[in-house]
Amino acid sequence: MQKNKALKGLLAVSAAAAMFASYGVHAQTATELQSQGAQTGTNMTGKSAADGAVSNTNSQGMEDRSAQVGSSTAGQTGSSSSSSHSAHGMSGSTGASAAGMDQSSGASGAAGATGSSLSKADSKGIMDMAMVNMAEVEMGKLAQSKSQNPEVKTFAQQMIDDHTKGLQEVQAVAQAKGVTLPTELDAKHKAMSEKLAKLNGEAFDREYMKVGGVASHKEALALLKKNQKSAKDADVKGLAAKMQPTVEQHLKAAQQAPTAKSGTTSGK
Repeated sequence: MQKNKALKGLLAVSAAAAMFASYGVHAQTATELQSQGAQTGTNMTGKSAADGAVSNTNSQGMEDRSAQVGSSTAGQTGSSSSSSHSAHGMSGSTGASAAGMDQSSGASGAAGATGSSLSKADSKGIMDMAMVNMAEVEMGKLAQSKSQNPEVKTFAQQMIDDHTKGLQEVQAVAQAKGVTLPTELDAKHKAMSEKLAKLNGEAFDREYMKVGGVASHKEALALLKKNQKSAKDADVKGLAAKMQPTVEQHLKAAQQAPTAKSGTTSGK
């Protein structure tokens, strides 16, 4: 009986020793495996850092990898969202820039429509000077074709030559200042030309010297004096001053012409 108890006690001690020994072996094995994993880049789940192969089915390892994948995905999503916001910001910036360009283009278009760097009054002064020169050239050509009077024809040719030159000078200033000049006579000067075109012979000569010689040059002289006095732009002032002597000479010649003094339609 005592032998049986002693035998059982010995077996119990042996079993306990075996368990502790097994536990020690497992602990040492686990420690060695972790050390080897750190050296070779292989984790406890059997996934190699070099080739990403998975050699076991450790559910904990799969969950850990799932968490990593989820974290990475969330990071990518966050990055994508950031990129989206950035793209949106760029789009907004581009939109603002485009709007700015449109506004700038609109401002440029408005400036192009106005065109002139001059005041409204100075621009009108240049256009009026162009008109009187155009009218004198037109009436001079009409006189050259209709008149039979050498004196009238000579005067008409001088009007064509001098006012063509005057018109060119006006055009040069207008181009420099961005002023668009008229390309045809206005209603008032068209009516004058049409009235002359209906006349012939002495009637034409008298009317031409009255209208194209005296009246129109009085009007032109008054215009030039006004522009020289009130124009803000120095070039406009200079142009008006430059044209005055020629217009004064034309007016004097027209007033002294025998044709202008004769008949009931003579200049007064």
